[in-house]
Amino acid sequence: MSQFLGTHQNRLDAKGRVSVPASFRAALRATAPADDAGRSSLILRPSHKHPCIEAWPAPVFAALERQMQEIDLFSEAHDDLAASLYADAFPLEADKEGRVLLPEPLVAHAGLSDSVVFMGMGRIFQIWEPAAAERRRAEARERARARGLTLPAGPSA
Repeated sequence: MSQFLGTHQNRLDAKGRVSVPASFRAALRATAPADDAGRSSLILRPSHKHPCIEAWPAPVFAALERQMQEIDLFSEAHDDLAASLYADAFPLEADKEGRVLLPEPLVAHAGLSDSVVFMGMGRIFQIWEPAAAERRRAEARERARARGLTLPAGPSA
């Protein structure tokens, strides 16, 4: 599986369209192959943790359903998580040029204007207002350093 890596800045046009960075388009094609018209499916949703938009390749988002099945269907936890994940999600497709039309509720949630930052998050990517993205990266680095976060040692190559 390809990963979304790096941080990229791009312009949001007056119609609310933005070009997905080329490296992210390549990762998206590897994760969610394009249809006959050359479009790849994405699910955009507001992050319930940060003022940004989360962009999920459709197959990765669909995998959440398996995890949702582990939660009692009639529980408050299921209802809350389902509302957080699904109620404000927007399925869409990037066009052949890699542009997406960002829905207005998501633009408002993230506080976007004419410039946006794409942040790679491995399996997904996020779309941020540039200054908020820089603050988020700095806070994440500081918290990771303060907490001594590392990954477990894996088998050596």
